[in-house]
Amino acid sequence: MTAIPGPKSQELLARKQAAVPPGIGVTLPVFVTRAGGGVVQDADGNSLIDFGSGIAVTNVGNAAPKVVERVQKQVADFTHTCFMITPYESYVRVCEKLNELTPGDHEKRTFLVNSGAEAVENAVKIARHATGRQAVVVFEHGYHGRTLLTMTLTAKNMPYKHRFGPFAPEVYRAPLAYPFRWPGGPDNCAEEAAAQAIDMISKQLGAENVAAVVLEPIAGEGGFIVPARGFLPRIAEFCRANGIVFVADEVQTGFARTGTLFACEDEGVVPDIITTAKGIAGGLPLAAVTGRAELMDEVHVGGLGGTFGGNPLACEAALGVLETIEEEDLVARARRIGDIMLPRLRALQERFGVIGDVRGRGAMIAIELVEPGTKEPNPAALQEIVRRCHAEGLLVLTAGTYGNVLRFLPPLVIPEHLLEEGLGILEKAIAAL
Repeated sequence: MTAIPGPKSQELLARKQAAVPPGIGVTLPVFVTRAGGGVVQDADGNSLIDFGSGIAVTNVGNAAPKVVERVQKQVADFTHTCFMITPYESYVRVCEKLNELTPGDHEKRTFLVNSGAEAVENAVKIARHATGRQAVVVFEHGYHGRTLLTMTLTAKNMPYKHRFGPFAPEVYRAPLAYPFRWPGGPDNCAEEAAAQAIDMISKQLGAENVAAVVLEPIAGEGGFIVPARGFLPRIAEFCRANGIVFVADEVQTGFARTGTLFACEDEGVVPDIITTAKGIAGGLPLAAVTGRAELMDEVHVGGLGGTFGGNPLACEAALGVLETIEEEDLVARARRIGDIMLPRLRALQERFGVIGDVRGRGAMIAIELVEPGTKEPNPAALQEIVRRCHAEGLLVLTAGTYGNVLRFLPPLVIPEHLLEEGLGILEKAIAAL
């Protein structure tokens, strides 16, 4: 209907700049008035195809009927009591469902918090308390949050860590099996990366001093890096053999996004603790820490919690999300999205040398942009493609340690004709380079 952004969005952007600090950046400055069905509508009447899902949050859509119905009913009953003061059933039901659905048939416990960073931070607290150890190992290209500890766990300096130090102590970083950029090539990537990580832990730290290894099954902000097959199981096996708590950070990968309910299921990896957030509650703030009962039960009364953790509205939303995933078989739907997108993107890779790599699983997919004929990162090409996509009404997101990855996270409920239309806009943008 207008240029992107249109006049009303530009007016609202000016108000934003006057009221909100510039540290809160905006990917696409169109102000949303309505969203759903894979479409975002803005204040100027423009409709954009959504390939972002609020960063993997609205897997079931922006206003899934079961989520809306449950939240509307709950908001009329009560909005808050604090579960630690006077509890309510919906919190317990969410925990029961996560204990049932997360990988492994061992006895589990779950508690609820507000954000992915808070979940990861609590997972580390539990691991340290249960093991009596202090060191935490994370991986290159990892992203775990913006709090002091999770910012320390995060690999990328700009914009997440720059000038925010000093950082938390006893955090160490190991190599990640990044097939596209592994010096020994993709065929040797899993074995060599795991060997290097284990060697670093054993020799530099001493496995007996490590409380936890925290790993994203697919690195999110780092560039949707799918570790070479065999890497995750080898790291998990090493942790089990050495009494180290293996924490799977599934904040971005969870809840059907990758074609399994949780990404670590793809290789049969069973974490000791799994952290979830983003897609858990259809857009309401909620996160969870689920772990082995013997670990979770170690923490003393009052050692875990928070005023808003497991808010009743968010709990009802989460129950609606889980119902929607099951009833609409969104796990299969995520695989179907991958089956549509990956061949189209690989065909573009054959045509355009600027696409160095196509990767992903289910509906969590990315392309890495390079200088043609090399593996040199090409962030300028990324920005131009993003600009053209946004101008033509396709909302896309960026990622990557080198600022050169275009990531795709369409809602799992997006109609296929919109998926195809969005891919057409993307193809046009790449061809225009």
